[in-house]
Amino acid sequence: MSEIEIRTVRYGALVAQQLVASALADLGQRYGGSGDDTPVDAADFDPPAGAFLVAYVDGEPVACGAWRSHGDSGEVAEIKRMYTTPTARGRGLARTVLAAVERSAREHGRKRLVLECGDKQPEAIALYESSGFERIPNFGFYRDAPGCISFARPL
Repeated sequence: MSEIEIRTVRYGALVAQQLVASALADLGQRYGGSGDDTPVDAADFDPPAGAFLVAYVDGEPVACGAWRSHGDSGEVAEIKRMYTTPTARGRGLARTVLAAVERSAREHGRKRLVLECGDKQPEAIALYESSGFERIPNFGFYRDAPGCISFARPL
């Protein structure tokens, strides 16, 4: 595989919005509706409160992932918008992006990661479990939704 370049971009950047739209379309196919109705403010992903990362292969954006502060302690980050384009799947990009998201959150003083996932995302569940995340009680926008699965891990 070609070299992977990870760049931090603003959530409102065109490349970020294109990847987010693709991610939401993928979730919409899996779950119906818009894919994810979780309230998101672009400012949530501005450092030092968060970050939005895009992975490029041969200059093409092929994956993304983000984190935003969660709770009031300043020590917890919530992972959002993990996505890999269909043509780039199966090459370890999600794991690379997850590692970059973790590194960014750690560099900004976060000590724990949390995330929500759904039961119709077996690839994501496998990635998180194999990366040391453990199930926690559901939280967030979808905490009471059937099929919601929440994970956490220390940094």
